[in-house]
Amino acid sequence: MPRESIALHADDISAFAKSLRQQLAEHLSQSEDPREPPSHLSLLNMLARAAGHRNLQALRAGVVSTAAASALPSKLTMHNAPPARGPRHPELSELADRALRQFDAQGRLMRWPSRHQVQRYAIWGLWLHFDSRRVYTEAEVNEVLKAQHGFGDHCTLRRELVNMKLLARSDGGREYRKLAARPADDLLPLLRELRSRSLQPA
Repeated sequence: MPRESIALHADDISAFAKSLRQQLAEHLSQSEDPREPPSHLSLLNMLARAAGHRNLQALRAGVVSTAAASALPSKLTMHNAPPARGPRHPELSELADRALRQFDAQGRLMRWPSRHQVQRYAIWGLWLHFDSRRVYTEAEVNEVLKAQHGFGDHCTLRRELVNMKLLARSDGGREYRKLAARPADDLLPLLRELRSRSLQPA
């Protein structure tokens, strides 16, 4: 059976090492046998969290999403993909600016950020496209998300909206409602910019 290759990127190697050390220390303090090392899967999850992901599954989803985006035709990808570099948006915090760079000129999320914190900022941009006055079926939620992202992973986006309590899921997953939520102050300029972009012609 071939091994799975998953790229792991750390923006700050010092912070990565500190997080991994802390997780290992917590594992040893909670283990019945302090000499017993973490399991293979536990260690993989520790590595993913140290790099800013929620767990290994979230890291894998980000890699799959990036691969799916890179498989798009080159002309379409170059037209829609947000710039990798450029001047920072003057109104945005560093995290909000990083999130904005994942969206195209029409406000569509074109790639899934590698950092968990930036993922959470990006999810707020998708929350904008739901109407708090109506009830959605799962198929309708999927339809909204497919229209608002470009890397083919609406399931991850739907799950994150629910996990962040931006959408409520009920009746065994048959009904979804947009929840009233109060964005942090540094999210407000990001949401204004994304709302403005969504009004631009394609």
